[in-house]
Amino acid sequence: MEKLCALLISLLLLKFSLILYSWTETSCFWRIKHDEEDGGGLRNACQFLLYLSPEPPEEDLYNNMTDFIVPTEKFEFFLALIFATEEINRNPYLLPNMSLLFSILVGMCSNTTNVIDLIHSPQYILPLHPNYSCRKSTCDISLIGPSWSTSIKMTTLIKSPKIFFGPFHPILSDNVLFPYIYQIAHKDTCLPKAMVSLMLYYTWTWVGLVVSDDDQGIQFLSDIREEMQKNEICLAFVNVTTDNMQLYTARAGIYDKQIMASSAKVVIIYGEMNSTLEVSFRRWGYLGVQRIWVTTSQWDVNTSKRDFSLDLFQGTVTFAHHHGKVFKFRNFMKIVDISKYPVDISQMRTKWNYYNCSVSETNFSSMNYYSFNTTLEWLSQHKFDMVMSAEGYNLYNAVYAVAHTYHEIIYQGIESLRTAKLRGLFRSCHQVASLLKKSVFTNPFGELVDMNLRGKLCADYDIYNIWNFPQGFGLKVKLGGYSSYFPQSQQLHISENLERTMGAALLPTSTCSVACTPGFRKFHQEHTADCCFDCAWCPENEVSNETPTDVDQCVRCPEDQYSNPEHTRCLQRHVSFLAYEDPLGMTLACMSLCFSALTALVLGAFVKYNNTPIVKANNRILSYILLISITICFLCSLLFIGHPHIVTCILQQTTFGVFFTVAVSTVLAKTITVVLAFKLMTPGKRMRGILVSGAPKFVIPICTLIQLILCGIWLVTAPPFIDTDTHSEHGQIIIVCSKGSAIAFHFVLGYLGSLALGSFTVAFLARNLPDRFNEAKFLTFSMLVFCSVWVTFLPVYHSTKGKVMVAVEVLSILASSAGLLGCIFVPKCYVIFMRPDLNSLQKFRDKSLY
Repeated sequence: MEKLCALLISLLLLKFSLILYSWTETSCFWRIKHDEEDGGGLRNACQFLLYLSPEPPEEDLYNNMTDFIVPTEKFEFFLALIFATEEINRNPYLLPNMSLLFSILVGMCSNTTNVIDLIHSPQYILPLHPNYSCRKSTCDISLIGPSWSTSIKMTTLIKSPKIFFGPFHPILSDNVLFPYIYQIAHKDTCLPKAMVSLMLYYTWTWVGLVVSDDDQGIQFLSDIREEMQKNEICLAFVNVTTDNMQLYTARAGIYDKQIMASSAKVVIIYGEMNSTLEVSFRRWGYLGVQRIWVTTSQWDVNTSKRDFSLDLFQGTVTFAHHHGKVFKFRNFMKIVDISKYPVDISQMRTKWNYYNCSVSETNFSSMNYYSFNTTLEWLSQHKFDMVMSAEGYNLYNAVYAVAHTYHEIIYQGIESLRTAKLRGLFRSCHQVASLLKKSVFTNPFGELVDMNLRGKLCADYDIYNIWNFPQGFGLKVKLGGYSSYFPQSQQLHISENLERTMGAALLPTSTCSVACTPGFRKFHQEHTADCCFDCAWCPENEVSNETPTDVDQCVRCPEDQYSNPEHTRCLQRHVSFLAYEDPLGMTLACMSLCFSALTALVLGAFVKYNNTPIVKANNRILSYILLISITICFLCSLLFIGHPHIVTCILQQTTFGVFFTVAVSTVLAKTITVVLAFKLMTPGKRMRGILVSGAPKFVIPICTLIQLILCGIWLVTAPPFIDTDTHSEHGQIIIVCSKGSAIAFHFVLGYLGSLALGSFTVAFLARNLPDRFNEAKFLTFSMLVFCSVWVTFLPVYHSTKGKVMVAVEVLSILASSAGLLGCIFVPKCYVIFMRPDLNSLQKFRDKSLY
């Protein structure tokens, strides 16, 4: 019965295990397997204890360490630690007669997921030397890193000062939470500005941003967004990745679609490794997402791609804190005594080489497009140097910071004759922490290290491009550097060799819209980013000649220039006016001279035949005045032709207005004379006396005086002036005389029209009066022609521009003057020259008798 119960219990436990297995995601097992293969996963951190010994280190000191397990990605730290301690121990001026040794906490570089269990382990610290039991109450400095999230879990293990050698993190600067933790790395205060400078250099104006959902990520998002807005760089998308695995699993598909659907070819990544950001980064690599990843030095990772082409800017562009070259490190790797260490250093050298190689003296001009076979041939022709990563260099400086702190404590111990300090046993953690915080020294490579200012000063950056080769091999190529302490134009420096090579290479672009060509301007749509725009033609007489065009508004050409049809440059305008050389100007000038000469001939004929009845019949003095005014009206049209001047502009309108008033008022006087002569012939009447006294002749000066007053007001209030017309004809600057006051001009025309209308009315009433020499009909027709010309002039004048408008006014002057000359004097000239028999009063009387 007992066996049966045991069997049933076993079956139930087996069934329960199967059910539990079915509820568990396969990805969890994949992660566990992946962690095991990587030697404990990427979330591990290291903690090294540095202490002093008055005796030289034993040859087999480190071989006595048990459970010495260092994963591949931590080889660099171990090598840097060995290099720094041995270099210090050989320095007779730093810690003389003392040896600086280090110890590794068991498991601290292999599997920190068991940190809490190690606290209660009796072997959580490796044996340091035979008298280690005497050091349990000492205050030795330990080095922790590179992961801050894992490192803070170690702060409870040893209550002593610690130097964090990973990337700077604001939370570790909290003196309340972590009073004894100091950071050796620079704060990334100027990192946003450095990244934006690189974007501007390569005109990457459309970029994506992926940050971690924590205080550091949000602060970086705020800083880089502000810097981008200053420099007109736009964010295509912002991916704030949560660190909660459950939320991340639910949103992973959204993150993938966001980056794959975006047209941005450059993506900035900022956040911690060993987080969901890294999961996304590797996931996008497996999905074949090819982007230029711009990030920090801790993201120097390999993607293990099998397909490969040696193209510029393929892979990851990283910003690493600038540090001096550790030239002696390569020699150290060659001469290090591997018998002193319990691991195969040669194997560590080979594996670390995959992560930290830098091309020296590379001929970039030979790097065009390579296949895999030619790539190996190219690699074999170049030298490679072992270089430290940012964390490795921080660890190197941290060891020196500890050495200088111990050196200062020993120096103070000599002055106070404290023997414990002279033996390297430090009891006061407060004193150690105080001296460590104020430690200032120059490392062997000339860099000044001030522990108190590491989080306050802007760091200088080296910019690298990580090329991923097959089989997980990575090559780090330095593109240039950035320093905020140089002038603005010199802060970013790109290698001249790369610049020469990239001049002919096709650099990747990351823009929302293709740059507009010359002749176009940017046209922004509503509800779109500033970097997204359409291209529109520049407006009339505006140009854009930048290549590529990056302007919102085109540049307007000066008044004396105009844009070419492509709107790419301004051309000089040709000055134009109604010149005598122009066919139109020449024609109008000839017409003016011919008509004035003809009028002068008519005047001469009237003077010659002044005693004939047809000349004497309608007051020959008025006829002389009318002919002279018509002659001047013909000649005043010449003032409108030729290059305008201020004098000619004033004379144009006043001469035209006054002498046309004289002509029309003369016609009015002749018409009144005719009416008075035939309607008021009764003897003794007062009107007869008016006619005999020549009172109608006073109509001319009175009407002319009124016009003079109007012209005077015009000249005083708004006189005509020289104006330029750049719109009437393309590519022309037309110089014209502006009327000054359109109201005054129309008043002058209106007054002339009223006189002409009065003359027409009076002449029309006297058209049928019986007299052989009655010219009332001729006066009627002349005023009809005059009014028709100027009524037609107004709409035509206002519908034209430039010199055509001037020509219309000149033609109207000639036409109205010719109408007066033709309608009034041509019939009389016909009688004088062609029918002299009709120009006789005796003949007229003989006809009346019959």
